[in-house]
Amino acid sequence: MNAISFSRLEQRLRTLAGFGGLPGGGVTRQAFSARHEEARGWLLAEMASAGLETWVDAAANVFGATGIRHFSPDRPVVLTGSHIDTVPEGGPLDGALGVLAGLECLQTIVEAGLTHRLPLAVAAWTDEEGRFGSLFGSRAFSGRLDTARIADMASSDGERLVDAMARAGFDAFRAGEAKVDPAAISAYVEMHIEQGPRLEEAGVPIGVVEAIVGIRRVRARFVGQADHAGTTPMERRRDGFLAAAEYAVKAREIVGKHGGAHAVANVGVVHVHPGVANIVPARCELVHEMRAPDADVLERLAKSFAALARRVAKRRAVEVEVQPMSATAPAVCAPPVQAAITDACAALGLPAMRLHSAAGHDAQNLASITDAGMIFIPSVGGRSHRIDETSAPDAIERGANVLLHTLLRLAA
Repeated sequence: MNAISFSRLEQRLRTLAGFGGLPGGGVTRQAFSARHEEARGWLLAEMASAGLETWVDAAANVFGATGIRHFSPDRPVVLTGSHIDTVPEGGPLDGALGVLAGLECLQTIVEAGLTHRLPLAVAAWTDEEGRFGSLFGSRAFSGRLDTARIADMASSDGERLVDAMARAGFDAFRAGEAKVDPAAISAYVEMHIEQGPRLEEAGVPIGVVEAIVGIRRVRARFVGQADHAGTTPMERRRDGFLAAAEYAVKAREIVGKHGGAHAVANVGVVHVHPGVANIVPARCELVHEMRAPDADVLERLAKSFAALARRVAKRRAVEVEVQPMSATAPAVCAPPVQAAITDACAALGLPAMRLHSAAGHDAQNLASITDAGMIFIPSVGGRSHRIDETSAPDAIERGANVLLHTLLRLAA
């Protein structure tokens, strides 16, 4: 049975990890950073050397394909891929594995002359990790990008999207031109590490994803009053940080009581102003993220958190503003793609289990325009978004071969 070259895939993974590699392990390669743009150039060269046609669209998404030079309804394509940007101090596999496994599968098909009725393509989607907006590249590709917001989109450190893209040679205001005709995409399948412990704990090598969580991010800004930290009595303080801290703690309690079995929330960004020890904080800003595979649960949580912010602000005598940053809807994976993955596993003699994805992925945007699905492989210790993220070599090889045979089934 046809199989990918694991040594070639492993070497590419090692090389890509060097772009933004950190001395103690892990990778920092954020979208449109210098290291990300170097990695983009390397990836395009690797795609070309594999015998693929290559191009980059207006949203900075990278494509390599067999049998086509652009997307057209006249020749619907089976698409795979993921992303090459990382979180700060992230791991070498999140996103990168899906792109390079897809490239390896297409190269294997080209070299072996394997028959496929539909053309095949691999994508590296831009800014999946949400430096400037969750799933930016695939959102633009699927026609879900709110182009009216482009001028206001910025990273948590204040850099504007338009400036970052201009530095990389792109015009952010043209990103909407990346929208594809849905008729040009026959199916999409993405291979990814699970980023959680379920497969490893179950001793199952392959996960067939049934649904992907929706994600909402909001910026909650609590504005109080700056005062001398030594001379202002405690009962007279209008402390923006204390209000934000109370909100964060009580938000966690709401998720536990009303979020159901699969909802989660996180506060991962906190800015305190003026940020010195001898001044009562005038204001505090949080970035609050919530996730759930059920759209109704997500909506209920969003309303509950907004109401909580108002109650806390009133009790603490501060003002509050809750500003939506991004929203990605939950997605159900297509039964035909799930079936193709399951059939590939059966042909390779690999057990598989059905599960939902607790992380967001580009596949959920593709699910809005075509049949989409995902293949998971086990993550060692369930670890991800940290420098010791890894998967066993045999797990990577098995997953890439499942992807190969899934693509051949979808393109047959």
